[in-house]
Amino acid sequence: MMACLLEAPLRISVLSEVTATSRHYVDRLFDPDPQNVLQGVIDMKNAVIGNNKQKANLIVLGAVPRLLYLLQQSSSSLDLRTECAVVLGSLAMGTENNIKSLVDCHIIPALLQGLLCSDLIFIEACLRCLRTVFISPVTPVQLLYTDPTVIPHLMSLLSRSQHTQEYITQIFAHCCKTPEHQTVLFNHGAIQNIAPLLISPSFKVRMQALKCFSVLAYENAQVSMTLVNVLVDGEQLSQVFVRMMQRDKPIEMQLTAAKCLTYMCRAGAIRTDDSCVVLKTLPCLVRMCSKERLLEERVEGAETLAYLMEPDIELQRIASVTDHLVSMLADYFKYPSSVSAITDIKRLDHDLKHAHELRQAAFKLYASLGSNDEDIRKKITETENMMDRIVSGLSESSIKVRLAAVRCLHSLSRSVQQLRTSFHDHAVWKPLMKLLQNAPDEVLVMASSTLCNLLLEFSPSKEPILESGVIELLCSLTQSDSPALRVNGIWALMNMAFQADQKVKVEIVRALGTEQLFRLLSDPDTNVLMKTLGLLRNLLSTRPIAALPDAAGGDDGSTHRHGAGEHIDQIMSSHGKQIMQAVTLILEGEHSIEVKEQTLCILANIADGNTAKELIMTNDDMLQKIKYYMGHSNVKLQLAATFCISNLIWNEEDGSQERQDKLREMGFVDILHKLTQASDPNLCDRAKTAMQQYLA
Repeated sequence: MMACLLEAPLRISVLSEVTATSRHYVDRLFDPDPQNVLQGVIDMKNAVIGNNKQKANLIVLGAVPRLLYLLQQSSSSLDLRTECAVVLGSLAMGTENNIKSLVDCHIIPALLQGLLCSDLIFIEACLRCLRTVFISPVTPVQLLYTDPTVIPHLMSLLSRSQHTQEYITQIFAHCCKTPEHQTVLFNHGAIQNIAPLLISPSFKVRMQALKCFSVLAYENAQVSMTLVNVLVDGEQLSQVFVRMMQRDKPIEMQLTAAKCLTYMCRAGAIRTDDSCVVLKTLPCLVRMCSKERLLEERVEGAETLAYLMEPDIELQRIASVTDHLVSMLADYFKYPSSVSAITDIKRLDHDLKHAHELRQAAFKLYASLGSNDEDIRKKITETENMMDRIVSGLSESSIKVRLAAVRCLHSLSRSVQQLRTSFHDHAVWKPLMKLLQNAPDEVLVMASSTLCNLLLEFSPSKEPILESGVIELLCSLTQSDSPALRVNGIWALMNMAFQADQKVKVEIVRALGTEQLFRLLSDPDTNVLMKTLGLLRNLLSTRPIAALPDAAGGDDGSTHRHGAGEHIDQIMSSHGKQIMQAVTLILEGEHSIEVKEQTLCILANIADGNTAKELIMTNDDMLQKIKYYMGHSNVKLQLAATFCISNLIWNEEDGSQERQDKLREMGFVDILHKLTQASDPNLCDRAKTAMQQYLA
């Protein structure tokens, strides 16, 4: 008790006023006459109902351990044990602090133990109290799973009464938080035991059973695949869910049934073109976004809809033309309260405090809607003040809003059209750069992906971003522990190096440092390696080809023009030895065709330098490697290798005669001759072009 007083010194004055009456209740719990004890508990029950102050006092005065002791004593009468469970349930209905005190007194194991009693009234009282304790955010849900006998016992109690069904399904729905929890419940027969409850005469039971299925199916293929084949009273489960989405059903039921079908669809158990998704689930979720609905419903509706159509362009197209969804979402920024709540002052106050959740949900849904289709993106950016709203979302205090706004921006930045127009008009890059300064990883990943697209060569934002010191920032991302951030840092540098002035290229090499560049070339993540090769290729290239947003980029040998090798020579004169070493290591290592092709393309760029050529010509080992790849079974590698040779023997350049002679001695002319008969037309043409250099 002292501990409680120390924790809350303010209570002392309160205590002195009410201690007398509260103390009297606690004292009666210690009366030697069981009948007096029972009457004392009943009086206590009546005193605490709806009285939070009284609840807190009794907890501070130590009523809980005594009530739990009486509840567990086999000598206590059933009436007494039941009344104790009821009072504890009432104390749990108070504040979060009350729940903490109850959990600290080990109420959960005591009540779970009580469920082993055969008396239904007592079991229901224990379950009601457990339910109240478990649905509180301060209770660790893990406590339900500590003893492995608990879940099967709860399953067996489902058949006892509507009350046990309601409380147990509510406990399951609240305590299923991880894939491990889903598996435990699944393995103990949750699906077979809970499915029949979906047609229970009690609305509360139907509702809690439905909630159980939504948390069980979320991102779980095993559960979802099983649900598809379940019959409830001869009807498929998915049809039961469809019926629960009808407009005459309570909103909570419609929304939860839509979530069940959404999760089953995302887990691959229902096709995205199934009529229950296209004609039922999607329209139901769009209805939830209407400004008639309450804030929570609009948030959940939009977030679920965003999740449903995230991977599917057809669903995105259908949603974008359903019920004016795009403009309906604009209301998320203007009207936090639903039309129906305008008269309720408490509700208005609540909605203003939670308006940021609406903005987050709207950004998420816009991101999902616009992730593939150009026309939808146009529609979104043309919605009133949309770009301004995203820009202000990027600097909101709520991290969730910032993340959702940057997701939305990323989705729109995949459009060449938008990069050239609205992104430029609104100087989106400024708040984006600010966001990159000190954000948590998940925001950084999205923001840096967006930046990659803003740095594409046709994007008008590229110039001002370059001037804002972005190179250092991106170089620091390449040193992150997160592979996604390393990829984005290097990808953005790759886009920046593309067709860049020599001074930008030199600045990138200086800021990144050769040590870091070579560390990235041995990165365990293939994406990092590929993007680093792309960067190197762009640094060593004088004329690459455009890359679309979110495309790999890098130059393309097929549009080859000669005679601009100074850039290449400049970088190779200072870093040639290390670059050749890295190329050797990659060509000798266990790497994919894509990696090796990209590496041979870098070699072809080196072969295009004026002085850099000599690094290859004087390296017989490297020439043997080129020869090996010209005869490789993969045509992409043959093309890239042939391209290297073609650049080495090009006529108009100094020393071409000596190079041609050396390569002829090494047997390259014979190989080229053989390749002029290749079945692949590109390879055949490239070999013929190279042969012509010998004839000229």
